[in-house]
Amino acid sequence: MSEKASVSAPKKKAAGGAAVKRRSLAPVVFQTSGLERFAKLGVRRDLDLVLHLPMRYEDETRLIPIGSVAPGEHVQVQGVVTRCEVVLRPRKNLLVDIEQDGERMTLRFFHFYGSQVKQFAEGQMVRVVGEVRGGFIGREILHPRYRLVSEDTPLSTRLTPVYPTGAGISQTMIRAAIRKALTQYQWPETLPGPLLQRLKANSGLMSMSTDSALRYLHAPPVEASHASLAEKSDPAWQRIIFDELLAQQLSLRRARLSRAEQHAHALRAPSKNSKMGGLLAALPFALTKAQKRVVAEIAGDLALINPMNRLLQGDVGSGKTVVAALAACQAIDAGFQVALMVPTEILAEQHYLKLAPLLETLGIRSARLAGSLKESEKKRVRAAVVAHELDLVVGTHALIETSLVFAKLGLAIIDEQHRFGVEQRLKLRSAGYEGKTPHQLMMSATPIPRTLAMSYYADLDVSVIDELPPGRQAIATRLVSSGRRDEVIDRVREAVAEGRQVYWVCPLIEESEALDLQTAINTQLDLAAALDPVNVGLLHGRMPSSEKQATMAAFVAREIPVLVATTVIEVGVDVPNASLMVIEHAERFGLAQLHQLRGRVGRGSAQSICVLLYQSPMSETAKQRLRTMYESQDGFEIARRDLQIRGPGEFLGARQSGLPLLRFADLERDVDWVELARNFAAEMLRDFPEHCDKHLHYWLGGKEEFLKA
Repeated sequence: MSEKASVSAPKKKAAGGAAVKRRSLAPVVFQTSGLERFAKLGVRRDLDLVLHLPMRYEDETRLIPIGSVAPGEHVQVQGVVTRCEVVLRPRKNLLVDIEQDGERMTLRFFHFYGSQVKQFAEGQMVRVVGEVRGGFIGREILHPRYRLVSEDTPLSTRLTPVYPTGAGISQTMIRAAIRKALTQYQWPETLPGPLLQRLKANSGLMSMSTDSALRYLHAPPVEASHASLAEKSDPAWQRIIFDELLAQQLSLRRARLSRAEQHAHALRAPSKNSKMGGLLAALPFALTKAQKRVVAEIAGDLALINPMNRLLQGDVGSGKTVVAALAACQAIDAGFQVALMVPTEILAEQHYLKLAPLLETLGIRSARLAGSLKESEKKRVRAAVVAHELDLVVGTHALIETSLVFAKLGLAIIDEQHRFGVEQRLKLRSAGYEGKTPHQLMMSATPIPRTLAMSYYADLDVSVIDELPPGRQAIATRLVSSGRRDEVIDRVREAVAEGRQVYWVCPLIEESEALDLQTAINTQLDLAAALDPVNVGLLHGRMPSSEKQATMAAFVAREIPVLVATTVIEVGVDVPNASLMVIEHAERFGLAQLHQLRGRVGRGSAQSICVLLYQSPMSETAKQRLRTMYESQDGFEIARRDLQIRGPGEFLGARQSGLPLLRFADLERDVDWVELARNFAAEMLRDFPEHCDKHLHYWLGGKEEFLKA
């Protein structure tokens, strides 16, 4: 029987009026009109409807006298219609006046139907909900929610939920669908009895079942605290938050256990004459203590028959690429191939140009594969990969195309891993040799705050490079108003005269009517005129790849002293002679972007400066970001503040990461619940596996597969 067919309507009351027991809530296919519109909200099953919780509440349990309301208040009022008129100027709209005890209020509708005009007959009593505005004609509500009533129409006895909605879905529609789901089905208890008792005894907050908590949140009683509902400190919210965190921790731990059952080839380097040893000897610098520790952690993982799944994180310039190169050498020493996948062609080119000459001296055969290459060159590289004539392939998404087949892939390295989607990472993992899973090393220059690591990366082993190479100077950060732009151009001229190079970063590449921003194209023309005869280059994402690579090569070769660019230079670009960066409209960038961009300078011996050129007025969030950049160069501190400002979904780029977003929990606010959920998840997996299945079935459904990436 299909899932659809398994759902039946609730039975009627038995003789004598006995209440009918609700069915347990099964994750059945959502059955209502407007299915596609609801799917855009993530609502595909009745279960999803019940978990679609209100974002706020309106109090419709009382009426406010019309005479006592003030502009800006969200109120419920009631009055008798005294006028209903369609006016044509300044635009066609419907005006309805209602009165109560001699006080008047106007209802204004810009979009209306003829039937509405008939509804508002003179003398009809109307109950209205909306935000009051002050106007020339007095108090008015624009497009209020209303219903026709009589003197004895009862008021609601519970707070009215306001749900997240989308195009074509009204509050009335979604409320009705949720009420129907709650009437027909019941959410079962998914926690085992012993753990549930410990929760109740230890927290004092777990006094509600999940079903009771959900029903309470969909329709809180009038005496409920608005503050505790808004802050999610209410016991009902606490139960839902804990259940959500437990589902996440269970799924992450199961993903880790699943990987432990997979098999990989043990990549053990020879004791003598290894390429890994040769690379260490060839390096013109000594590894830092942090790099040595991380290299040892990775080397130990690669030597095991279980696939490594390790996240390597380190601040900008901490030396992650060298660590990745040493890991690649170990895999190649063992006779296997390595894939290094990066998000942009510029970064692929940078990695390849940096690594290929060094690795070639060790006998390592490498190539670059990107979409912009000529088809004949791509065919040559693909043929060399399948014939095992190449040991290392550096590339973009081209590495996961079906036309590329690895002869003996043993290690996949993914740089800036959060920029790739789940399916892309899974494809690379499925390309192992002899059906075994390749080891995987993911790298990120965005340090992950502790609470985020506990929650979203609990299934990964994490290595941290927590120190910078010696000799790297701190980058001086300056906040400068756009009104002083000429002074900044003078500083650029001085830097060029001293033989230094300059980045000038812009947020857009063409004029926008919506945003009054300097564009990269216009800025390049302006700077070229102001700095004549200095050569001012231009680099942006819409240029052909060959032009981008030629421009970047000319900048590296010091043929271009000043480079105007968009954020295509955000990661990977390494030009030691560049010591000044100007970021135009810095208030428009996120913290992680600003930190990454600033990290493009400060790579040589000269004192480097990053100028954040901002335009007033700024939002409070923009002020927080720029203040953070001015006060700190510590990537972990910047990441912590960024998480506070943006939240985990935006921080992780989770729209494309595929990780199940925490809809209700907040990692800063609910850190204690994260700890408890971790402990409970370990115990449930060990002692109550059937409860784990049930809990994940209801909370994640088919989304759990995403965690395996």
